[in-house]
Amino acid sequence: MNAFQRMNTALMVDETKQIFKVSRQAFVDPDILEAERTRIFDKCWLYLGHASELPKPGDFVTRQVAGRNILFARDAKGILRAMFNTCPHRGAQVCREKHGNAKSFQCFYHGWVFGLDGALRSQPGEASYAPDFKERSTSNMQQVPRFETYRDFCFVCFDRNAETLDSYLGPVKEYLDIIGDQAAASMTIVGGTQEYSMRANWKLLTENSIDGYHALTTHATYFDYLKATNGGLVPVPLEGAARDLGKGHAVLEYKAPWGRPVAQWIPMWGDEGKREIDRLYQGLVTRFGEERAKRIALFNRNLFVFPNLVVNDIMAVTIRTYYPYAPDFMTVSAWALAPKEETDWARKYRLFNFLEFLGPGGFATPDDVEALEQCQRGFRNSTEAQWNDISKGMGKETPAYDDELQMRAFWSNWNKHVFAASA
Repeated sequence: MNAFQRMNTALMVDETKQIFKVSRQAFVDPDILEAERTRIFDKCWLYLGHASELPKPGDFVTRQVAGRNILFARDAKGILRAMFNTCPHRGAQVCREKHGNAKSFQCFYHGWVFGLDGALRSQPGEASYAPDFKERSTSNMQQVPRFETYRDFCFVCFDRNAETLDSYLGPVKEYLDIIGDQAAASMTIVGGTQEYSMRANWKLLTENSIDGYHALTTHATYFDYLKATNGGLVPVPLEGAARDLGKGHAVLEYKAPWGRPVAQWIPMWGDEGKREIDRLYQGLVTRFGEERAKRIALFNRNLFVFPNLVVNDIMAVTIRTYYPYAPDFMTVSAWALAPKEETDWARKYRLFNFLEFLGPGGFATPDDVEALEQCQRGFRNSTEAQWNDISKGMGKETPAYDDELQMRAFWSNWNKHVFAASA
């Protein structure tokens, strides 16, 4: 019996003393990672992509999701499909390109041809097979067991018995609606995928993505830069609240001093920017009324969907997902999201904001990568220095955006999944 099998929790929790600690073994133990693969990533709804990435029939992208090769495509009828990218004949990967447009998919090994819906169309030597071979479901590329969408966010689940996506997301939908409502028409992915990796446990990025506590220290350079930039800030304090959305989901919602193309103006954007922001804001008021318009325009959101999806609606909108390859190594994929109909002016500043702070070469990501890799190095001492403390804000009726309620929400659900079979 290994150390993980002897445990029934990774948490030390005492509500009366306001103690919430996480064992650092959870970040370094290969047996923990194996349990996460089977009890979390094989069971939960996982983000696959955004419908706007496939605007036309025949459009496709290939993705790695929880160790599986997935072909995400729009078929000839315009229906979105999520298929295992595996030939039913000998198992070869059928589509080898990362993205494109196709009329069909052909396996290079023996030349089997599949339609955009994964159905077998033809294969060399067809006369040597049984007459009904093409009619058998086992002759087609397999569909992912569960594939559902909400507001063009597309998810897969490998557990056929999982609850519906609608039920799984629950209160998360309110925040996806706020983000989706930024657009009068629809939201769209802008450009391609940003891919990078870091030598850190995947759960560290979960914590970091919803950690308002680290912003002023880890990203001090960014705030110094904004302060030194003429007109780069407005006098709005960093303040707001954290919310536990259940099932491990959480959100920070807060005001912030930077410019938001939807729709918080900063002096640096000048009179042209003021006119554009005023126009965008009036559009929101017309569609949703003053109260909701202010919430959409002036509040930032760091939204976390258990186990590994982050939607940052801050100075730009990003979608980010990540997967572990080892206890101390993860890969990250990220996309920029924007209103499809926005003007060239708004798109320029949105992408400027995205690259300036959120992109892999911006102010934020290198700082965060350094911080998380430093944590992973610190965990080498986990045999003696055993615990992480995330008790900040325990006992508060309304935790602030820089408290740690959201991490406790994640870890409580993580613990439930990982140790459920051991309890």
